[in-house]
Order: sequence, then C-alpha cells, then structure tokens
Amino acid sequence: MTTQRFSVRHTFDIDAPDGIEVAGLAQAGMFTPAVDTNYKFRKSVVSDVLAWLQFSDEPLYITGPTGSGKSSLVCQVAARLNLSVQRVTAHSRLEAPELIGHHTLVDGDMMFVDGPLTTAMRYGHLFLLDEIDLLDPATAAGLNGILEGDPLMIPENGGEIVKPADGFRFVATGNTAGGGDRNGMFQGTMRQNMAFMDRFWMMEVGYPEQADEESILETTAPGLPEVVRAPLVETANTIRQAFMGDGRGDAPPLDVTMSTRTLVRWAQMITMFRGLSRQGINPVSHALDRALAYKASPESREALHEIVQRHLGDGALS
Repeated sequence: MTTQRFSVRHTFDIDAPDGIEVAGLAQAGMFTPAVDTNYKFRKSVVSDVLAWLQFSDEPLYITGPTGSGKSSLVCQVAARLNLSVQRVTAHSRLEAPELIGHHTLVDGDMMFVDGPLTTAMRYGHLFLLDEIDLLDPATAAGLNGILEGDPLMIPENGGEIVKPADGFRFVATGNTAGGGDRNGMFQGTMRQNMAFMDRFWMMEVGYPEQADEESILETTAPGLPEVVRAPLVETANTIRQAFMGDGRGDAPPLDVTMSTRTLVRWAQMITMFRGLSRQGINPVSHALDRALAYKASPESREALHEIVQRHLGDGALS
C-alpha cells in the first residue's frame, strides 16, 4: 500500500496551519467509505481523531448522544484518507464468530470465511464497532487481547494466527461511556468491565454548535429559506434539552430526540411540503410528524409541537 501525506487544512476544510499533514493511502480500496461532499468536519472533534490516528496505538472509544455523528466522523475521516473500514453494529447477542469468521460451504467444500474483525486485522483496515455498549460484557472482555495489540488465534481454522497488519485500528462508538443506562435514555446498554474500558483512548462527540448546524442545513437543504435555519436549529436544541430532562420544569423528559440527521430530514421535508401552505396545512408541523414526532408517544408528540410553536409559530414560511 502506497502512503500519502494529506494537508489537514485542505482535506478536512478546517482552520489549521498549511504545513500540518496527516498520513493516509494514495488510493481508496474496496472497503473505503464513500466521500459525503456535504459533510462538515468540526475542528474540535476531527482534530482528536487525527491525533489518535497519528500518535496512538490504543483503541479509540467515541461516546456521545444519539445521532451526534460519531460513526460518520470516523467514516468520513477514513474516506478522505483512503482508509478501508470494516463496520459492525453490536447487539446483546453478538458472538465471536460474527466478528472472527465461520465455516461455510463453497463449491461443495467447507471453507473458513473471515469475519470483519479478522479481515481488518489481516489487511490493515479500521475496525469500527458501533453501539459497543449494547455488547454483553463477557463478549466484550474477550476482545481484550486484540485491544492490546495481540495476534488473533482462530481455533476453528486449525489454530491459525492472524497478526495485526500495519494500519489496523480498533474504534468503538457508544451512547454511554461504558457505564450503562443511568437515566433510562439508552435502554439495552450495559455497564462494561472496567478492565475492558481501561484499554481505550476516550473522546466525546456532542451535537454541532448552532452555527455549524446552520451551515449543515444550508448545504443539505438549500431550498430552506435562510430566515428559518436559525429557528430550526434552536428548536432542535430545545428538543434535545427536553429529552435530557432539562429546561421543562416538572414535565417528564421527551421519549425521542432531534439528532442532526433528523434535523436535516426535517429541513428537507419542510421544503418538500412547502406547497401545502396553500391548502391551509402548516408544512413545518406536517414535516415534523414525518421526520420525528410519529415515533414519539402521544404526550411527547404534543410536547414536540408545542416546542416548535414557541420557536417558529404558524407563519415561518409565509
């Protein structure tokens, strides 16, 4: 694999000195994520990922709320640097063969087929394990040797030893920092073993700043009137605060929240349904139901519309 140096300033479109570069590959591979030309890198978080890639051999754990862009950050960094990614979403019943591999029938013969973790180790790819806090702690602890850089031994394939190739890196994402669901917002997450968590380089990704999300809407929903962008982002932030149980007095927390991806979906739907205003239908509320509110309980759905009414009123697109 031929390596190449990339300018941080120009590759990620962030404010960085011209002389700062990071290493990547000269060509993309089969497993390199596609570049999202609308993706906006945030200097504070992409700097952490680049520092980890360049200076640390430890695995990386990215924590943050639902839809804050944890996985997309990793994938878009990899896309710009031509790095291959093996991506798996964890669940409570995930077992080692799903990661390592299994025997299967190929042209009448039983053959061992590598799983995504084995593939990443064998060929020097990034291994991205999403929602790692859904993983059974006993299964997670079985990865301790890999996290420390040890080779992978595959008893099912005659005891084959797979050493981690240059470029192999382990990345995990989770809504919690391994501490489990402490407030009922992320049901199904499990408290992970402290020895397991101690092996990670940690970073946190929150929702983008107001100006950043407005810029995202400008790019992803160009038909949305400029005057509506700021109130839409302010509405999203109020919904997030209500989801966390903050800022609504004695009212119960919402059972859904407004991620950046949902905010983008809502903005795009508003432009799509804008013509409904001629029929006396509020396109903002109409789009909100389809982007988010239909997923909520009746009580939360009503609260969502009250929040939107406070920020946008009835004449936002008039």
